[in-house]
Amino acid sequence: MSHATEATKFVADAERTRWHDETIWFVRKKRDLAAASVPEWEMLRDKASEIKRHTLSKLDEYLEQFESNAQRHGVHVHWARDGEEHNRIILDLLQKRGVKLMVKSKSMLTEECVLNPYLEAAGIEVIDTDLGERIVQMRGEHPSHIVLPAIHMKRQEVGELFHKELGTEAGVSEPNYLADAARHHLREKLLAGGAALTGVNFGIAETGGIVVCTNEGNADLGTSLAPIHIASMGIEKLIPRLEHLGVFLRLLARSATGQPITAYSSHFHSPRPGQEMHIILVDNGRSGLMGQSEFNRSLNCIRCGACLNTCPVYRRSGGHSYHATVAGPIGSIINPARDPARYESLPFACSLCGSCTEVCPVKIPLHHQLLAMRGELAKRKLVPLSKRAPMSMAKILFMRPRLYRLFGRLARWSLRWTPRVLIYNPLNGWGRQRELPPAPLESFSEAYARRKAETPKPTEKR
Repeated sequence: MSHATEATKFVADAERTRWHDETIWFVRKKRDLAAASVPEWEMLRDKASEIKRHTLSKLDEYLEQFESNAQRHGVHVHWARDGEEHNRIILDLLQKRGVKLMVKSKSMLTEECVLNPYLEAAGIEVIDTDLGERIVQMRGEHPSHIVLPAIHMKRQEVGELFHKELGTEAGVSEPNYLADAARHHLREKLLAGGAALTGVNFGIAETGGIVVCTNEGNADLGTSLAPIHIASMGIEKLIPRLEHLGVFLRLLARSATGQPITAYSSHFHSPRPGQEMHIILVDNGRSGLMGQSEFNRSLNCIRCGACLNTCPVYRRSGGHSYHATVAGPIGSIINPARDPARYESLPFACSLCGSCTEVCPVKIPLHHQLLAMRGELAKRKLVPLSKRAPMSMAKILFMRPRLYRLFGRLARWSLRWTPRVLIYNPLNGWGRQRELPPAPLESFSEAYARRKAETPKPTEKR
């Protein structure tokens, strides 16, 4: 399903599109204020980019160092080539220990690996304990945003959902009341959980430890109560040394939500007494992406969501229109890089305005990579005829100046005299959401030549 087709469904609700756009843009403005409060902001971005690029250049060495140090502290380290192997490892761990309920804090990697349905099919209940994640889980949906999973929903819709699923009062959507209901619901699950799974924001090769950043404390509650802690970690989440962590913590929360720091930045270096701790290092296409020089810098991503918050296309089309775990500009690179045929439409869901590159805390040149990805898809002949044909015609025109000038005159004349119904009608999808400006009376070249001729020449000095 193409992004354009799915986006059409989202924008059909004009009111939802408006408040979704305004809400996401509000988060972007908070990011700008937070960044402006740090005088060395650009220096931090440069440093973070350098650290990430260095780490990826020696990733094999740092992964082995991380594994060795983690094992030294009593942590079991597993390696998973893909999502299927990742899921099998977790299922095996749970079944051998008789776990029937696993509580899970926010983890985009497990969404990427489609873990929840896999475990549920094996008879294991999985409960997402992040509030936004739990809301979309109860609706049978995927998160629509990296950081704000349920941002596409109104609180009235959450109230209706909680009335149906949790037995809250009908018609009540007061946020504190709903949060309290969620708290009581999740507390029971956290106390009953036989295992707790967390994502990983940063793994530190020097110490073998991991850092998990949350605002709700649910990761800490889960891992403090459950006898087994499983951490799912993409191999790109590694940084070399503990001293580098401060750079990323100062960037992450400010870029994501405009906070100085997340409410909880939890460090896990070993299991607590009587507990097992397992870290699963997941590739799932990341090694292949590293070999693509045009796109491997996308692995620098720290999943802050800043590029989504600034993207005019994402803000007006919603995350579900991307049909991918990671939406927005960064998702429009990493998804087609892994599966070009499935995600061929995503790089074209972009205006190439460059705003995503401007806000990226690790300086991924996102809009340049999106343009390069379009070229890559064209080479693979995955661009549909509806895009290829106009571009082929444009190429012919741009290579022939006389033909270009002639076509320009014809186009200006046609736009002035063609009946509107021929442009704006149900059969022309392009015209349904666009309004052409009035056609100029002359081309730029003609206007430039005319003004040049009308401008008096400066008096020569003798």
